[in-house]
Amino acid sequence: MSDTWYSEDTPPEPKPTGAGWLLFALRAVPFLLICGIGLVLLLLVRLVERPLCGERRPVTPWFQRTVCRAFFAISGIRLKVTGQPMRQRGAMVANHVSWSDIFTLSAPRAVFFVSKSEVAGWPGIGVLAKATGTVFINRNRAEAKVQEQIFRDRLLLGQTLMFFPEGTSTDGRRVLPFKSSLFAAFFAEDLREVLWIQPVTTLYRPPEGAEPRFYGWWGDMEFGAHLAKVLGTRRQGSVEVIYHAPLKVSDFRGRKELAAAAEAVVRGGMPWDFQQAR
Repeated sequence: MSDTWYSEDTPPEPKPTGAGWLLFALRAVPFLLICGIGLVLLLLVRLVERPLCGERRPVTPWFQRTVCRAFFAISGIRLKVTGQPMRQRGAMVANHVSWSDIFTLSAPRAVFFVSKSEVAGWPGIGVLAKATGTVFINRNRAEAKVQEQIFRDRLLLGQTLMFFPEGTSTDGRRVLPFKSSLFAAFFAEDLREVLWIQPVTTLYRPPEGAEPRFYGWWGDMEFGAHLAKVLGTRRQGSVEVIYHAPLKVSDFRGRKELAAAAEAVVRGGMPWDFQQAR
């Protein structure tokens, strides 16, 4: 059964006009060049970083962060950051709105994303995800213990993980119930006393006059069409990243209680005009 979220009134993807296609090209081409240069430099640095530091990656995440900042400079989407990324060891959890969340959540702070295993095989995106140290997981209960060990290994290295407990992207106007399975790894005996979870709310505001769910990417929307729509828009909107106070893992009795608390905080960051029926 798919976890993909669908709405009853999914808006059609508007097709860019001639001017829109030109603007799309003017933005997409330089960004692809920056991505390519950043990837080459990252891989070259990784040749030295890997034998010296293994999976700790103290240097290469800065290439990812620079490329993500370039996305906002080129696209024209305004990025606002409220609050501070935590300094404690642990992970961040956020609501999932679109493919652009990768840029939105990487620009303010270097993080390592947790993604479904299928992404590793996607053309282009899979290569970038592997190069930047993404943690790939299988949503298979039989592999739960293996996945917990992978999480523990990364957390013990001091890496800050970022994942989306909803398990799917939405229209950006709601927060779906958080799945608690990925929270289990944080309760290992050697981790629960030192780890923190920081809830993060992302708020996408559309360009003036555009559909409120303009930046949302969900259901069966095609990536290419959505990318063309976003980058081919002359007047852009904005996205706000709200970093809430971190939650100490040891203050909670188990994964379900922690997941529920993090969900409540992320949902509480939504302004009243964003809230929709769950």
